[in-house]
Amino acid sequence: MADSPAQRYVVVVFDGVSLGIMSFAFGVFDLAVYYGLDAIRTADLVIIPNWRDPAEPPPPSLLEALRAAHARGARVAGLCSGAFVLAAAGLLDDRPATTHWALAGRLAQMYPKVKVQPGLLFIDDGDVLTAGGGAAGMDLGLHLLRGHCGAEVANRLARYMVVPPHRSGGQAQYIEDPGLELDEADPVGETLIWALERLDQALPVQTLARRARMSRRTFDRRFREITGTAPLTWLTHQRVLRAQQLLESSRLPVEEVARRCGFSSAAALRPHFRRFTGSAPAAYRSTFGEPASVS
Repeated sequence: MADSPAQRYVVVVFDGVSLGIMSFAFGVFDLAVYYGLDAIRTADLVIIPNWRDPAEPPPPSLLEALRAAHARGARVAGLCSGAFVLAAAGLLDDRPATTHWALAGRLAQMYPKVKVQPGLLFIDDGDVLTAGGGAAGMDLGLHLLRGHCGAEVANRLARYMVVPPHRSGGQAQYIEDPGLELDEADPVGETLIWALERLDQALPVQTLARRARMSRRTFDRRFREITGTAPLTWLTHQRVLRAQQLLESSRLPVEEVARRCGFSSAAALRPHFRRFTGSAPAAYRSTFGEPASVS
């Protein structure tokens, strides 16, 4: 505790990874640097800000330290690819989690017990937290700071950083098409390519399974292996991505955009569009679309 009435926090940098360089602005934190993994075992909050390669297994000593800290009652957080470290430690099993949208499919493939929710800014699941990439990590940081230090301190830091003081974790990341590489020689890959050319049509999953010459169960399993998600979720996402493209590049009425993307109406498009992008189609066009021509 500091000699002032306000509680102070010790921010520890371990193994050369900085956890607190943005925290000096208002004297809320003390900083200690270059501690070993023993610091994790006594920490109240452990943040993994990134991981150098999601395909690289984290060191067993790090995973053991994370499990021990969590079992002792510490909160743990993974920012962006840091979620892979928490998943490798088993701390995300049967829990909702997010990561950078471009890594969400890989996270689901590598750790099928994780309930991956791609696109969300961050998820606070109590003692385990995860965030998307870039600014989403700052959103989670401000969320944590607000809980520990109050809204006034979090808002002051947000002003200093020139970022919004509060964006809810349920707000969506703006997601671009990650460009999934599909193998036309693979029956499921060929079927996905075929489906992408027909997004304006009804595409029941059973129809896709028949085209791939597979049972529904086998198709669902193989589909998840390739995409990291379920067929209906993937199809809806692709329809929304197509709607995004049309809203950005054309002045078609939203009703026509919906029809070209396989939705029965603009009303049917809106809830799915909002779930994936965090905004309504008209608001999205206003932000990202081409300006209306002036005659």
